[in-house]
Amino acid sequence: MSDETVLSLVGVTQQYGHGATAVSALSGVDLEVRRGELVAVMGASGSGKSTLLAIAGGLARPTTGEVVIEGAFLSEQSAADVARLRRRSLGFVFQDFNLIPTLTAIENVTLPLELDGFRTRVARRAGKDALQSVGLADKLDSYPDDLSGGQQQRVAIARAVVGGRRLILADEPTGALDSVTGELVLRMLRGRVDAGAAGILVTHEARHAAFADRIVFLRDGRIVDETRRDAAEMLLSGTRR
Repeated sequence: MSDETVLSLVGVTQQYGHGATAVSALSGVDLEVRRGELVAVMGASGSGKSTLLAIAGGLARPTTGEVVIEGAFLSEQSAADVARLRRRSLGFVFQDFNLIPTLTAIENVTLPLELDGFRTRVARRAGKDALQSVGLADKLDSYPDDLSGGQQQRVAIARAVVGGRRLILADEPTGALDSVTGELVLRMLRGRVDAGAAGILVTHEARHAAFADRIVFLRDGRIVDETRRDAAEMLLSGTRR
């Protein structure tokens, strides 16, 4: 695994409200994710998992602290620069897929590239490669409603990695899937990280977190513990007994 850091959160705090009614969703979070590394984030509902993912992806700005993606300090970037960085370097995978129902599979996948100014022919070639990598080369022109849940999630993964995105952020990506399809999706996510991306996986299931190199535990907006891959593999083996 490369030592190159793709994502760094430094002293990140997210606070909502002011004074006596203020609520801290995150408090002083430090986290690094390197190329070739998948980090799972676990914690109870309300622990700050989704807030951490939104801040890591530039969808929200922290109250204090710094987010650095491939050497770019997001606090120094304009909104347009952050949006451009998301299109070029970040891929998001959500539980509810977030596919546009009026677009075909390949149109959903290539949309971020076309928004970034890629020519249609170049974007389509990249989209075909991405869909082929998730086993959907025969579904290019299918609409989301014509695909199973697992196929829709694979389209979402293809969209997340198209164009060589180097940071993949997945928020409960298997929540709407059966166990077999969910494991297939996680293996695909693991494969993209092994191929050189960095990834964060938010999950509440130990057997899913066991696909990660590290598991980080959040409680009340703070990282309270973490475990490495060898311990994660023990977790996985324990779920199969």
